[in-house]
Amino acid sequence: MIIPALDLIDGQVVRLFQGDYGQVTEYKVNPAEQFALYHQAGANWLHLVDLTGAKDTTARQLDLISKLLASTPANIQIGGGVRNEQDVIDLQKAGAQRVVVGSTAVKQPQLVKSWMEKYGPESIVLALDVNIDTDGNRRVAISGWQEDSGVTIEALLDDYLTVGLRHVLCTDISRDGTLTGSNVELYKDLCNRYPQVQFQSSGGIGSLDDIAALKGTGVAGVIVGRALLDGKFTAEQAFACWNS
Repeated sequence: MIIPALDLIDGQVVRLFQGDYGQVTEYKVNPAEQFALYHQAGANWLHLVDLTGAKDTTARQLDLISKLLASTPANIQIGGGVRNEQDVIDLQKAGAQRVVVGSTAVKQPQLVKSWMEKYGPESIVLALDVNIDTDGNRRVAISGWQEDSGVTIEALLDDYLTVGLRHVLCTDISRDGTLTGSNVELYKDLCNRYPQVQFQSSGGIGSLDDIAALKGTGVAGVIVGRALLDGKFTAEQAFACWNS
């Protein structure tokens, strides 16, 4: 399925280029209206990132998030700086069906595995951002891509499978925000290797051809953010392409 995405800073819809807060593009759209348009086009799931909360967890936009989530009948997965159990509780209270956990899943696997056991693997999505080196090693980056964790994505997935891991949002960092297409081979290999995991591809979607290229990979979801906001194609066209 296609999962349209919005990133928010102080209530404003934005895009960062490759995770850099210094390279922000602002979009003059109302997030609730944008989500409504995506839902009308056929989106049963939407993806929201609280970039303000990611940078400073004390500044999480919970009131805004609650209003936004209440305004759409679609299911929402939301992330951005989820570092402790209270963050999970707060976002679930705000109406999130799934909470997206990034760096904390890599830095504190025991903690995040305990959340999966407590709230169920359906309610947690691991967001794993990978850097692929010249030897083909896929290491997970953390802290807004500033740091190499030294852990491969395979080692992390194997660890989390012990608590029933279900959902993984995987980004090839080199493709994010570039509109140059997804790393099709990466998703094909991961889906083949871990058939019990529902993978979501993220990063690089710039055309309907990029969506079509992912159809045979086994991914359960395709995150589409910037391309929709930039008008490369409509949400309706994206759904038609995926479902054709």
